[in-house]
Amino acid sequence: MADKKLTHLDDAGRPEMVDVTAKADTARVAVARGVVRMQPATFKLIMQGGTKKGDVLSVAKLAGIMAAKRTPDLIPLCHPLLIGNVIIDFIPDKANSTIEITATVESTGKTGVEMEALTATTLTALTIYDMCKAVDRGMKIENIRLVRKSGGKSGTIELE
Repeated sequence: MADKKLTHLDDAGRPEMVDVTAKADTARVAVARGVVRMQPATFKLIMQGGTKKGDVLSVAKLAGIMAAKRTPDLIPLCHPLLIGNVIIDFIPDKANSTIEITATVESTGKTGVEMEALTATTLTALTIYDMCKAVDRGMKIENIRLVRKSGGKSGTIELE
């Protein structure tokens, strides 16, 4: 690990975009997850669609899809990609008053879609928080992480 080099810095330590010009296009998939933890009453409100701002999960899903597409506008040096597909899934857990978010991003291109999946997960969680903060300031966004990626020279990496 000590001989690894950060890819977004030149030899003098200045930021630079990674040159992917010569790389071949490959099918790319990345999956990221995160959790929003809340009070039981907030969870019930979301599941019943009873917030004043509307259907929380539908709006959050749309925000996640839009976020994946706008990732290079948010993260410096991130390549603009042609996103082929974004899927946002929710796993509500009534017993723990949590909603797990899974974002899957697919593309065919020269660089991976990990940042797009992580950004989609994060903005989905932030949207849930924003839509519910009036009733629950104690919500927690937890454990946003990459769980799987495939494509490119590193192939498939399963982290969970």
